[in-house]
Amino acid sequence: QVQLVESGGGLVQAGGSLRLSCAASGRTFRRYVMGWFRQAPGKEREFVATISWGGGSRDYADSVKGRFAISRDNAKDTVYLQMNRLKPEDTAAYFCAARALSSTRDKYEYDYWGQGTQVTVSS
Repeated sequence: QVQLVESGGGLVQAGGSLRLSCAASGRTFRRYVMGWFRQAPGKEREFVATISWGGGSRDYADSVKGRFAISRDNAKDTVYLQMNRLKPEDTAAYFCAARALSSTRDKYEYDYWGQGTQVTVSS
């Protein structure tokens, strides 16, 4: 079992920045691929970013590429999502997720999920 706890969400003006954190506990964090997903009201949960075990491989949704950056600190069992130049359409609950195999954008392939943190971007 892996327990995930997100933090760092909040209210920010368009053009601003936030950094989300996801702290993991339980099994060996460095063995897990980590992903960030988001879900706006009335919409399906969508892929945002993923990072490989060692951090050498990263993938982003086109909607956030160039604005968001995913990173991880395996010594701290934490994955981060730095979000810059935020837009109102980035407003959503953000979730981190973990899986033991290779990186994927498919939310159904992730085994563990956090409870989410709300990000609201005002125009």
